[in-house]
Amino acid sequence: MKSIENFLARVLCEDIGKLILRLNLGFLMLFHGYKKYVNGIEGIKGLVTKAGLPEFLAYGVYLGEIAIPILLIIGLYTRISSLIYALTMFFAIYLAHSSHIFAINERSGALAIETPLLFLLGAVTLMFIGSGRIALDRK
Repeated sequence: MKSIENFLARVLCEDIGKLILRLNLGFLMLFHGYKKYVNGIEGIKGLVTKAGLPEFLAYGVYLGEIAIPILLIIGLYTRISSLIYALTMFFAIYLAHSSHIFAINERSGALAIETPLLFLLGAVTLMFIGSGRIALDRK
């Protein structure tokens, strides 16, 4: 086991891991942003106003689900982009999932908010570890 661990430590590097995390967060969120770009954000506007917030905040979804993921993919302004991404996910959980934050999905046994929570925690992790060398931040 120790020799396998040593081999992997020599072959793999943390910069590739950071790149994989950035690509994962960026590309997966772009699907959400694309849907809102094509279909509009009327549903988001409804959630925002129902929460007592000004409707114009709904337009932040374009920043958080399109522009920020692109910045993460290319590795530009990674720490601040990760912060904005995490805030986007915090508001998504608050606005769309607050009634079942601690609910358990009957089919899987996981938290009902598992996916948005993974997005949020991945962004927080990236905020702490940075982009790595395979990014425009390092150029």
